[in-house]
This record gives sequence, structure tokens and C-alpha cells, in this order.
Amino acid sequence: MIRSGRADVSFDGIRTEFGLPSSFPAAVLAEAEAAVSRDPGDRPDLTSIPLVTIDPPGAKDLDQALCVTKSPGGFTVHYAIADLGTFVTPGGPLDTEVRRRGQTLYLPDGNVPLHPTVLSEGAASLLPGVTRPAVLWTFECDAEGKPTSVEVRRALVRSTAQFDYAAVQESFDAGTPHPSVAALAEFGPLRRAYARERGAIELQLPEQEIESNGSDWRLVTRPRTEVDGWNAEISLMTGMAAAEVMLEAGVGVLRTLPDPDPEAVKALRKSAAALQVPWPDDLSPGAFLAGLDAGTPEALVLFTDATRLLRGAGYSAFNGEVPELTTHAGVAAPYTHVTAPLRRLVDRFATEVCLAVTSGQDLPAWLAEALPRLPSLMGASDSLAAKVDRATLDQVEARVLAGRVGEEFDAAVLRSNENDAEIFVAEPPVLAKCSGKNIPEGERIRVKLTEADPAERKVRFERA
Repeated sequence: MIRSGRADVSFDGIRTEFGLPSSFPAAVLAEAEAAVSRDPGDRPDLTSIPLVTIDPPGAKDLDQALCVTKSPGGFTVHYAIADLGTFVTPGGPLDTEVRRRGQTLYLPDGNVPLHPTVLSEGAASLLPGVTRPAVLWTFECDAEGKPTSVEVRRALVRSTAQFDYAAVQESFDAGTPHPSVAALAEFGPLRRAYARERGAIELQLPEQEIESNGSDWRLVTRPRTEVDGWNAEISLMTGMAAAEVMLEAGVGVLRTLPDPDPEAVKALRKSAAALQVPWPDDLSPGAFLAGLDAGTPEALVLFTDATRLLRGAGYSAFNGEVPELTTHAGVAAPYTHVTAPLRRLVDRFATEVCLAVTSGQDLPAWLAEALPRLPSLMGASDSLAAKVDRATLDQVEARVLAGRVGEEFDAAVLRSNENDAEIFVAEPPVLAKCSGKNIPEGERIRVKLTEADPAERKVRFERA
């Protein structure tokens, strides 16, 4: 969920309700300021690699920069990740504070950052035109887009340009992509095909986006471009490679998700049959979902139902004995987080594990001590982020619809029970409850707005 802009209406009530910090302690800010000028140490100068970043418009906390080119055997992928290990002293005030926060929280009127912005939007961010310390992953891939060799090391890098998703997509559509990403048009589809081959599960539900219209907020849906998917595959490939490094070494922290419950798959097949959407017996849930037309009400219903397949996500830390569950069902492979250290706590620690074991070094004591604590820290942080996201959306949905009680809207029925249903209204894009008995799933219906209360963050419809 991406939010941008400024408006007069604040979300202070949500900040208060969830106890979100409004600033950093003085000792944390002092350490961050001092870290800005810290010597990154002896590392190779790889600023000649023409890296670029692709992020939402206006983003300043740039975690990743990439360069994808054709090679004689297939492809070479350079993926630079912001190196927070350069700036954060283990056990210091900054480390203590970011462990408490867990991740950056995004609200429309301003973020609650994981790190002080002097780092996350300054010295550690892979901003264009400046040399930065980074962790550089280099993949040599075959003609099918599968890695044949992987290298990870600290380096100095320089991003040559900052792009947003829409601009990059437009450049591909016009046939004029930047040379550093031109090969994505071939490499990305290969990786997406490999994901389907593995059985990865992707839910293409509408993405609600909050943006400013000057004095207030509005809801829009941002279409997912091909570039979104291609870029995501680079991050996923890196997370999969990092997980393999950890499993081979017998130490690390994985992002895990159990395989779908057979009853959930059975229920999804039942929904598909009821909606008259063919699902061949030999097709995995991931391949079936990937083949749906995301713009149809039937697909929206099935994507909503498929959320039941992706339950039980967590983190698993280990040092010596590999855990029983090592895979992530959504990715359909072992996976870990290493590509967003500016915005997520666990990535810094997972990256340090990979750097240590690939260089043949033992884990430093502070890192070995921290690993067992990461699952609970990240679990609490993920839970808080989900609640803040939901409260924010609820408030904006109610505000956008305030004053329109009694009006009718077109809606698609996503999920239904005896007395009400979950619906998606396309304009404005709102997910809400709708009263009515036995409303058929997958149908387009007319609904009437009966409640829109921004103070209570409540929206309610009834079948018209």
C-alpha cells in the first residue's frame, strides 16, 4: 500500500491509539548524526556499475538499486542493498531503538520511520548521483533466468538514476527502456514463469492507495504494471538465494509460511466450481490463480478466498539445527528478508549472516545473540503494522464516503454468508460489509451506503 502527498487532515488519533512514536530519543539522533561520516572501511569501488532505482514517486528511503544485462550464458544481475550495518553499532542506542520499532510504518500524513531520516533518507539511502556503502548481490543466471552463481559482498556503489514504476513501464511501452533495466523485459517473465512452475501463490487483489487531493485524502487503485512484477522477482530471487546460504550454513532467520491446508484448497476449488471457473485437476492453486483475469468479479472472489491459503506466516531463527519448516508457501521455496533494511529490522541481521558465512567467518557474538529474538520482534511489528494499515484505510474510506449516505454504488461480492457479505466498490475503491441475506458470491450488485463515520472508522452498505 503506497501513500503520497500532504493534506490538512491528520491521523493523530491513530498515532495516539497505537502509541506510535513521534520522534527519536536524543541519544539515538546523536548516534545517527555521528554515523553519517563514519568510514565505510576497505571495500571494492564498484561505482562503475550503472545501477538505477525503481520506487514509488517521491520516495527517499531507497533500499535497492539494480542493473540487469544480457551475458553470453544468459543474464547478469547486480542488486545493491543499503548497508545499514555500516551505520548501526550493535547494542548502541540506535540499535536498541530500531529493535523496538521493528519496521517503518506508513501513514498518509507522514511515516514513522525505522531509522532517523538522516540515515534512511540520507546517508544510507541509495540516492542517485552519490557514492554509498552497500551490500552487492551479483547473480550469473542461465538462459532460463536461474542463478548459476551467486556472490554477496560489501562494496561502494553509485545509483545513476532514480525512476518510478510508471515511468519505467512507459519507457518499455515506448520501446526506450534505460540500458540498465532493458533486459528486465526478458529476465522478468522468465522468473515469473519459474515462480508458476514452483507453485508460487500470488493474490492480485486491488491495491488501495491513499493520496492527497490538496486539502484532503482520496482513494485510488494503482494498477500493477509488468515492471512491478519483474522488479519484485529480483527481490524474491535475492531472498531465495539468501535463504539457501543460511540453510547450507545451518544458521540464520527465515520467513516461513506453511503449505496451504488441504481443506482450504478444497474450499477454493468449491468456490471455483460454484463460479463456473474451470480448474483442471493437475493445476496447482498458484498456477490456477495466476491464470485468472484479475479484472473480473469471479477472480476477485477467488483471490479473496485464496487468502485462506496463506495463513501462518512467521519467522524462524536457527543456529545449528535447521527448523522443520524452511519454506514459504507463497514463494514456493525457502526465503528470507534481506532487501529492505532501511524499512524492516530483520533484513539487516539476515544480511549480516550471509556476509559472515559466505566469507568463511563465524557469526559475531552480538549477531548470534540477536537471532533468537528476531521472530518475536518482527511478529509484534508485523501485527502492529497491519493494524495501523487497516485503521488508516478504514478512516479514509469513511471520510471519502461521508456525506454520501443513501447513495447507491456498483459493487462486486467477494465473500458471503447468511446475513451479510464482503464487497468491493470500484469507485471510490472501498472494501466493506454489506447487509443482505444470501447474497451470491461473484455477482455484481447495486448497494446503498447506510453508514460512513470517520470518527468510528465505520462504513456499511446494504443491498439496494
